[in-house]
Amino acid sequence: MRIFRHYRDIPEALKGGVVAIGNFDGVHRGHQALMARARQLAAERNAIFGVLAFEPHPQEFFRPGAECFRLTPLRTKARLIAEQGADAMFALVFDAAMSAMSAQDFILDVLADGLGASCVVVGDDFRFGKGRAGDTTMLAYMGEMEGLGVVVISPVEDERHGKISSSRIRTALKSGRPAEAAELLGHYWTIESRVEHGDKRGRQIGVPTANMRIDGYLSPAFGIYAVRATVIEDDKPVGRYDGVASFGIRPMFEVETPLFETWLFDFDGDLYGKHLAVELVAYLRPEAKFSDLESLKVQIEADAQAARAALRTAA
Repeated sequence: MRIFRHYRDIPEALKGGVVAIGNFDGVHRGHQALMARARQLAAERNAIFGVLAFEPHPQEFFRPGAECFRLTPLRTKARLIAEQGADAMFALVFDAAMSAMSAQDFILDVLADGLGASCVVVGDDFRFGKGRAGDTTMLAYMGEMEGLGVVVISPVEDERHGKISSSRIRTALKSGRPAEAAELLGHYWTIESRVEHGDKRGRQIGVPTANMRIDGYLSPAFGIYAVRATVIEDDKPVGRYDGVASFGIRPMFEVETPLFETWLFDFDGDLYGKHLAVELVAYLRPEAKFSDLESLKVQIEADAQAARAALRTAA
């Protein structure tokens, strides 16, 4: 999949395609249904299948400094979209110029002239242009005049949780319900980052952990998780391991910045500088403060056993 950060001077070979449009934060089951429809239409027309999203997310532009809410930063989002079979991703820069663009200009300049799209696929709540003035009615009306097909997809609903949305997934993760989030996503929520050097406290008690920053991600509930992790080198997976992870402020050591630390079972090697993709499979317990290191070691072993049990029954 090719990735573009602009809509001008797109290669002619990538024009005339069917383009799915949205923010796609999380690339959840609703997003997947929208992209599947676009992929189907592209195949029927023998056209390219493209995906248009905005980076940064518009909310990040309008609310700088607010708590991070992202389920999928660009790197993760691009990987998940590529897995949906997209030929091209147009990750358009959302800046002052884009925010000031009228809805009419977005249709004419971006979709028709820039991408040369033959058809776009959007959700029924799609809004666009300055002040969110554009909607699916305007898009369909102008699209008909410009020879641009418009397909509108209804929301996807889950029989247990109702309408699938990124906001529902965020709530589930912040409430310590990763299994519910996974049902809505259609995949486990994953944190991808480079392994960094930590304070080595884990090694002192026989539990070497991989320390990762989760900058650019929503902060899930503090606590202990059963996880599966993929080790990535040169953008290729080289190993997959079960494990247990801790996210929080480690009350026993009183750190100020929340830490994400993962202990990979049955792994022997050096992870520093490598990327890990860690899937949150099950929430085991909240953080706790222990009186001494021995008590902590006993609890870590119990957490490891609980994680192994949870992972044996997980999909």
